Amino acid sequence: MSIRVAVLDDYQSVAQSVADWTPLNDRAEVTFFSDHVADPADLVRRLEPFEVVVAMRERTPFPAAILDRLPNLALLITTGAFNAAIDVPAAHARGVVVCGTGSVPHTTAELTWALILAVTRRVPAEDAALRAGQWQTTIGPELAGSTLGVIGLGNIGKRMARYAQAFDMNVVAWSENLTDERAAAAGVERVSKQELFERADVASVHLKLSERTTNLVGRAELELLGPRGYLVNTSRGPIVDEYALAAALSERVIAGAALDVFSVEPLPADHPLRVAPNTVLTPHIGYVSVPMYERFYGDAVENIVSWLQGAPVRVIPAE
Repeated sequence: MSIRVAVLDDYQSVAQSVADWTPLNDRAEVTFFSDHVADPADLVRRLEPFEVVVAMRERTPFPAAILDRLPNLALLITTGAFNAAIDVPAAHARGVVVCGTGSVPHTTAELTWALILAVTRRVPAEDAALRAGQWQTTIGPELAGSTLGVIGLGNIGKRMARYAQAFDMNVVAWSENLTDERAAAAGVERVSKQELFERADVASVHLKLSERTTNLVGRAELELLGPRGYLVNTSRGPIVDEYALAAALSERVIAGAALDVFSVEPLPADHPLRVAPNTVLTPHIGYVSVPMYERFYGDAVENIVSWLQGAPVRVIPAE
């Protein structure tokens, strides 16, 4: 008897084409959903028949209240190795196996660097001005000789440090558990959180979302960053207090911001960041690349096959 698999939030309708799903032939009926369902009742109605769900990052939350209403669910797969929107202990308690996937290391770091260049050199503004018949309307800073502040020196943060050094920037870093030894190994200087925002010309966020990191960057940090500083966030939206950021941009407290992630996605039409000055906004495309999608969905297929064989892989533990 075949199982039913739901692949969620496939916004660009690519999940079926970027991976080989044939290992599931005659074993599973796979349904790909390109739309997003936000209402919990509607989500439950959609997913109730399915034994397996493949979730795309944090696009669809799975708290205990949702899991309780999905009695057929047996395997929940998230793309990536971590998903703050899944209550993993609650899933395990209900007998649901939760698995992750691998990822590729370059995609988000490359997009982050593109955003840094775009916001500091005002690339979108100059592009729009040129198309409107104007010429040379802004003056941007140079990155060489300036300081990048890396907030979170994990895999992406360390890659960002290398990019910055190639651009002749100084690099400082902070996270709660960062040591002098780890910082030195990456060729950067460990500083306090306050000192990072005081010294950085560009502050770039590379932390996991948790209760501890929610609203980590607020008005106080933005004031330390100052009128010549830029904030970049390609990690998770709630790490930055978006309303404090929008106000700081409007009041010229900081020079600009580049954001790929938001607390609510897609970004609401009436959100103040949409009209904030000196911003570059992208729709959470830091991980959206062909190699990343091939890895996500290829691993998802492997996860399902392994689970069907009674030996699940890439299981995310309850704690």
